[in-house]
Amino acid sequence: MTQDSLKEDRQEFPPAPAHVTLPVGYRQGIITAITVVLGFTLLFLRYWGFELPGPWTHASIVAAVLLILSILVQFVALWRSLLLEDDKVTEYNKTLRWFFFSIVTLLISLAIAGLDNVHTAKIG
Repeated sequence: MTQDSLKEDRQEFPPAPAHVTLPVGYRQGIITAITVVLGFTLLFLRYWGFELPGPWTHASIVAAVLLILSILVQFVALWRSLLLEDDKVTEYNKTLRWFFFSIVTLLISLAIAGLDNVHTAKIG
Protein backbone atom coordinates (compact mmCIF):
# COMPACT_ATOMS: atom_id res chain seq x y z
CA MET A 1 0.00 0.00 0.00
CA THR A 2 1.22 3.43 -0.84
CA GLN A 3 0.64 6.69 0.97
CA ASP A 4 -1.82 7.79 -1.72
CA SER A 5 -4.06 4.77 -1.22
CA LEU A 6 -4.10 5.32 2.55
CA LYS A 7 -5.16 8.94 2.07
CA GLU A 8 -7.94 7.85 -0.26
CA ASP A 9 -9.19 5.32 2.32
CA ARG A 10 -9.29 7.97 5.04
CA GLN A 11 -11.21 10.39 2.87
CA GLU A 12 -14.05 7.93 2.25
CA PHE A 13 -15.55 8.49 5.68
CA PRO A 14 -16.69 12.01 6.54
CA PRO A 15 -15.82 13.27 10.01
CA ALA A 16 -18.42 12.80 12.72
CA PRO A 17 -20.59 15.87 13.30
CA ALA A 18 -20.00 17.92 16.45
CA HIS A 19 -23.57 17.30 17.59
CA VAL A 20 -26.45 15.45 16.07
CA THR A 21 -29.68 17.42 15.77
CA LEU A 22 -33.19 16.08 15.93
CA PRO A 23 -35.26 15.44 12.85
CA VAL A 24 -37.89 18.06 12.10
CA GLY A 25 -41.03 17.64 14.20
CA TYR A 26 -39.58 15.82 17.19
CA ARG A 27 -39.48 18.88 19.48
CA GLN A 28 -43.00 19.92 18.50
CA GLY A 29 -44.23 16.40 19.23
CA ILE A 30 -42.73 16.25 22.73
CA ILE A 31 -44.00 19.75 23.55
CA THR A 32 -47.49 18.71 22.49
CA ALA A 33 -47.30 15.48 24.50
CA ILE A 34 -46.11 17.29 27.62
CA THR A 35 -48.84 19.93 27.42
CA VAL A 36 -51.57 17.32 26.89
CA VAL A 37 -50.42 15.29 29.90
CA LEU A 38 -49.96 18.46 31.96
CA GLY A 39 -53.47 19.61 31.08
CA PHE A 40 -54.91 16.24 32.11
CA THR A 41 -52.95 16.28 35.35
CA LEU A 42 -54.09 19.78 36.30
CA LEU A 43 -57.73 18.94 35.51
CA PHE A 44 -57.52 15.73 37.52
CA LEU A 45 -56.01 17.61 40.45
CA ARG A 46 -58.79 20.19 40.30
CA TYR A 47 -61.54 17.58 40.27
CA TRP A 48 -60.04 15.02 42.62
CA GLY A 49 -58.43 17.45 45.07
CA PHE A 50 -61.11 20.12 45.27
CA GLU A 51 -64.45 18.89 43.90
CA LEU A 52 -64.66 15.23 44.90
CA PRO A 53 -66.54 14.90 48.20
CA GLY A 54 -65.16 12.84 51.02
CA PRO A 55 -62.54 12.97 53.72
CA TRP A 56 -58.80 13.17 53.13
CA THR A 57 -56.96 10.02 54.15
CA HIS A 58 -53.27 9.24 54.49
CA ALA A 59 -53.34 7.54 51.09
CA SER A 60 -55.02 10.53 49.45
CA ILE A 61 -52.40 12.87 50.91
CA VAL A 62 -49.61 10.65 49.51
CA ALA A 63 -51.39 10.61 46.14
CA ALA A 64 -51.74 14.41 46.19
CA VAL A 65 -48.06 14.89 47.00
CA LEU A 66 -47.07 12.55 44.17
CA LEU A 67 -49.46 14.35 41.83
CA ILE A 68 -47.95 17.73 42.68
CA LEU A 69 -44.46 16.26 42.21
CA SER A 70 -45.53 14.98 38.80
CA ILE A 71 -46.81 18.44 37.85
CA LEU A 72 -43.53 20.06 38.88
CA VAL A 73 -41.49 17.53 36.88
CA GLN A 74 -43.77 18.06 33.87
CA PHE A 75 -43.06 21.79 34.07
CA VAL A 76 -39.32 21.02 34.16
CA ALA A 77 -39.70 18.78 31.10
CA LEU A 78 -41.71 21.48 29.31
CA TRP A 79 -39.09 24.11 30.16
CA ARG A 80 -36.29 21.86 28.92
CA SER A 81 -38.17 21.11 25.70
CA LEU A 82 -38.45 24.83 24.95
CA LEU A 83 -34.70 25.49 25.33
CA LEU A 84 -32.66 25.83 22.15
CA GLU A 85 -30.16 23.26 23.46
CA ASP A 86 -32.93 20.64 23.37
CA ASP A 87 -32.43 20.45 19.61
CA LYS A 88 -29.40 18.25 20.35
CA VAL A 89 -30.16 14.55 20.67
CA THR A 90 -28.37 14.20 24.02
CA GLU A 91 -30.37 17.05 25.59
CA TYR A 92 -33.59 15.79 24.02
CA ASN A 93 -33.00 12.36 25.58
CA LYS A 94 -32.57 14.00 29.00
CA THR A 95 -35.87 15.82 28.49
CA LEU A 96 -37.54 12.54 27.56
CA ARG A 97 -36.24 11.02 30.82
CA TRP A 98 -37.73 13.90 32.82
CA PHE A 99 -41.04 13.44 31.02
CA PHE A 100 -40.99 9.67 31.54
CA PHE A 101 -40.34 10.16 35.27
CA SER A 102 -43.29 12.55 35.47
CA ILE A 103 -45.57 10.03 33.76
CA VAL A 104 -44.49 7.21 36.08
CA THR A 105 -45.08 9.46 39.10
CA LEU A 106 -48.49 10.44 37.69
CA LEU A 107 -49.50 6.80 37.15
CA ILE A 108 -48.47 5.85 40.70
CA SER A 109 -50.45 8.80 42.03
CA LEU A 110 -53.51 7.85 39.98
CA ALA A 111 -53.31 4.26 41.18
CA ILE A 112 -53.11 5.32 44.83
CA ALA A 113 -55.96 7.81 44.38
CA GLY A 114 -58.13 5.24 42.63
CA LEU A 115 -57.51 2.53 45.21
CA ASP A 116 -58.13 5.00 48.03
CA ASN A 117 -61.38 6.12 46.43
CA VAL A 118 -62.57 2.52 46.04
CA HIS A 119 -61.58 1.71 49.62
CA THR A 120 -63.30 4.86 50.98
CA ALA A 121 -66.46 4.10 48.95
CA LYS A 122 -66.65 0.56 50.40
CA ILE A 123 -66.33 1.87 53.96
CA GLY A 124 -68.82 4.72 53.49
